[in-house]
Amino acid sequence: MTAAGVVLSALAGYVVGGLSAARLVSRLVAPGEAAAEKTELRLPGSDESLVLGTVSASSVSRQHGARWGFLTYWLDVLKVAVPVAALRSLAPDARYDAVFATAALLGHVWPAWHRFRGGRGLSVVYGSLLVWDWVGMLVTSTAGMLFGLFVARSVVVMYMAGVWFTLPWLLWRPGEPAYVAFAVVANVVFPIAILPELRQWRRIRKDGKWSDPAEVMQLSGMGRGILKMAKRFGLLERRG
Repeated sequence: MTAAGVVLSALAGYVVGGLSAARLVSRLVAPGEAAAEKTELRLPGSDESLVLGTVSASSVSRQHGARWGFLTYWLDVLKVAVPVAALRSLAPDARYDAVFATAALLGHVWPAWHRFRGGRGLSVVYGSLLVWDWVGMLVTSTAGMLFGLFVARSVVVMYMAGVWFTLPWLLWRPGEPAYVAFAVVANVVFPIAILPELRQWRRIRKDGKWSDPAEVMQLSGMGRGILKMAKRFGLLERRG
């Protein structure tokens, strides 16, 4: 790698990462309506709410419907996956793709031109992993959700574990140090990005006001799908 190549890859990554698919989709769906920068999720059976300060597929899904949230997620995945694949193909002996992906993660979470209010970074992590090892993307994301639901029985762990699992996976295959470094950065950035939500969740759990992990999964389309599958196979009943 050259210094110029690293700088250009980092700058391009930050710019591309900061392109907000959520804001673009919101503008297309409702031209006269601003994208929601805060989403309040009422917790069933409680007077408490979780306030998500993110502009992402989740906020689009709550504001405009699940199909638009799904589209937003895949646009965010592809905005990273396509250039990462191109850089990997054009410079196979360099790791400009890893530099790009790392900078894209930072741009996605903290875009300077949107007052540093972006997403949480999952789409960037999985978009990069889709190129480097698509099997790893499927394994880590699925294993993370199942681990959080059936082992830890925690919606917070379910949300975070997929990112945790990228580190051992990339250490194993492909074992490229630059990709491992990306996973390390992701495991630092992601907890910082969701820290406001973690603090709210900790307060609610500490006060004993609400603690049903199955109910909180109903708040997202992905969670409802996992919960439906779990009930179909009787996994929740076996866990008590």
